[in-house]
Amino acid sequence: MKEAAQNLGISLPDLDAYLTQSIAEFEGLKEVTKFGTGQSNPTYQLNAESGTYVLRSKPPGRLLPSAHAVDREFRVMDALAGTNVPVPEVLHLADTETSPSGRAFFVMRYLPGRIFWDPALPDCEKVERSAIYDAMNAALAAMHDVDVDAVGLGDYGRPGNYFARQLDRWSSQYLASVDAPTEAMSEIIAWLGAQMPADDGQVALVHGDWRLDNMIFRSETAEIAGILDWELSTLGHPMADLAYQCMQWRLPNQGDMRGLAGVDRAALGLPSEAQYVADYAARRGLERIDGWPFYLVFAFFRLAAILAGVAARAVAGNASNPTMARKYGAAVPALAAMATIVMHEGAEL
Repeated sequence: MKEAAQNLGISLPDLDAYLTQSIAEFEGLKEVTKFGTGQSNPTYQLNAESGTYVLRSKPPGRLLPSAHAVDREFRVMDALAGTNVPVPEVLHLADTETSPSGRAFFVMRYLPGRIFWDPALPDCEKVERSAIYDAMNAALAAMHDVDVDAVGLGDYGRPGNYFARQLDRWSSQYLASVDAPTEAMSEIIAWLGAQMPADDGQVALVHGDWRLDNMIFRSETAEIAGILDWELSTLGHPMADLAYQCMQWRLPNQGDMRGLAGVDRAALGLPSEAQYVADYAARRGLERIDGWPFYLVFAFFRLAAILAGVAARAVAGNASNPTMARKYGAAVPALAAMATIVMHEGAEL
């Protein structure tokens, strides 16, 4: 407990005093425990006399530009309260100037429930597996249908071609994270630039890290209690989220980044990639989805660039979980290889 508070950069009594003053209901901080998962922003469970809460903080040390945006996480979850997109209730944001630790953080209410780390859902029954994937699909469509102006997020992202902006951002961050780019990553960056689709005008709230283990499901049902980890959210193209999740159908079901490749999805009650995309399209009234290979290659590239940054933080000494960070960094070549396969062989729905 004391070690967790020290890792946050503030003593337990000082944090208790600050939160008691800042959150009307908060009283009697008793324990601070760091969650072992998560690579970007250190996250802690706070047990207090008034209840259980979660604190999510920027990490210490030198950070890449625009990374670890806990203020954006707070803003988007606050804006989505009351919509059809389930999110935890956020209670307080401390910016760099007001934070007693000198690092921005926010506090949200703790949500009990289940987090599934294996997308094959081995501990669930067949019917429940189908229901869980359908719930994810419905929530994704609901998020992309949110009227961003109505919820105060009309300025949450920049105008213009989302994929062009994102390619520039993640190329820059990847190059800043490595001593020299690999041949495969250089080829992928060039291919994405050459295949860049014209801006079709689609703008939606995108999560940026839409996957099963960023969701809390209620204990007894397939209902999503809350969607977590909004650090990479912005206004962008909805196909970015859909393709990002569909990477799981191509990743192996082993190691630290488990996917669904090699899994008998029909026998388990899991949808195929084509069926998942079709269900999403039906929910959003889309007749077809063109350019699927580009979206998939971009998803693999972006994740590879993110994990290269995670590995760089491990080297710099400010990763939230250094051991896992190094493992994720080692996955970058495999992701680049999968992107290269789609580049050369395509991907049919």
